[in-house]
Amino acid sequence: MPRSWTHGREDDLAERFREVRALTDALAAPLSDADATVQSMPDASPAKWHLAHVSWFFETFVLRDHVPGYRPFDPHFAYLFNSYYEAEGPRHARPLRGMLTRPTLAEVCAYRRHVDEALMAAMGALPDEARMLVTLGLHHEQQHQELLLTDIQHLLSLNPLEPALFDAPSALPAPVPETLHWIEGREGLVEIGDDGRSGFAFDCEGPRHRTVLHPHALAHRAVTNGEWAGFIEDGGYRTPALWLDEGWAWVRAHDVEAPLYWKRTERGWTRFALDGRRPVNPAAPVTHISFYEADAYARWAGGRLPTEAEWESAAQNVSPVGGTQLDGAYCPRPRAAEGTPALTQMFGDVWEWTGSAYRPHPGFRPAEGAVGEYNGKFMSGQFVLKGGSCATPRGHVRASYRNFFHPHQRWQFTGLRLAKDL
Repeated sequence: MPRSWTHGREDDLAERFREVRALTDALAAPLSDADATVQSMPDASPAKWHLAHVSWFFETFVLRDHVPGYRPFDPHFAYLFNSYYEAEGPRHARPLRGMLTRPTLAEVCAYRRHVDEALMAAMGALPDEARMLVTLGLHHEQQHQELLLTDIQHLLSLNPLEPALFDAPSALPAPVPETLHWIEGREGLVEIGDDGRSGFAFDCEGPRHRTVLHPHALAHRAVTNGEWAGFIEDGGYRTPALWLDEGWAWVRAHDVEAPLYWKRTERGWTRFALDGRRPVNPAAPVTHISFYEADAYARWAGGRLPTEAEWESAAQNVSPVGGTQLDGAYCPRPRAAEGTPALTQMFGDVWEWTGSAYRPHPGFRPAEGAVGEYNGKFMSGQFVLKGGSCATPRGHVRASYRNFFHPHQRWQFTGLRLAKDL
């Protein structure tokens, strides 16, 4: 199980710092300066910006505020690499991050080394408050590791050459999973939210509280590409009765007819990923779908999306370090479910859309100061996803973890698991 990064010894925290920072560097290693500079859409950020922003976080909230005499690497970087912290002042507009041809990738890497050296030198003298901020910064960087990969995937998908970032062997042939099994969920009063046992949780995961579950069941695995192809062939993207009004408007406005990165060829469906364009694996979980698509599929399949509470209650006794998650610098790829009728794929493979809005748990209070802007102010107009994906660093997620995106967004590794009422 993952170690506690908050209350561990100095050498434990230092080692975790080195591990997380090294993985980020390894993920970015195959990129050219041009790869790392371009921004493919406003929702995505250039890899160079990700590399600098996570370093800005440590420089601003740890080194500047808790290390006497620290001098910033470059005073201009505070403006360039602040993301959304209003308390930290004005910042470069998000849609224009791809215009930052300077600083170069080499200069950003030098910035990372400067921050690493300064923080490691100060680690033994940091007060508890600063050590907790280092821990927060490490989890924050793990989030950006996944974003770095998915943003690069989106960027490379717009290149007509569809280049691969990583070499990867073709997926091993796998039998298409058998018919879904339904796992009956808990009923009545249950507790969800952070219980303090994981050693770390973001503020939005708490407080732990009671909620009521009605009779329901969850599918034992995620929906597969093969099942999604059946939805397409049955006219799922052409049947307005299956769609929410906003979803149907989105389908028509953007001519959506398949998951993001899918393309129909004479030999069948293909998909683009960080290993280039390859045939769709019908046994693997479907991914890169929006909330609108997930909701329409669930209606077509005679089910619905699970609520956040249903999903979290079911996952509380499942190990969060299992499943297909990111363990190093390679091509992330979801895998087919094992041949078991038990609950599987709860962690890793694909983020699973729920039908629950991203709103505060009862009693939620954001932290004071700039770090209080981390989660709370985004609790509007978005939906909760659970479980992590094949691009989520292993050990980063837990049952209470709350990811959130707007309903039209699908460039992340987003999929679904069906639920139904009993």
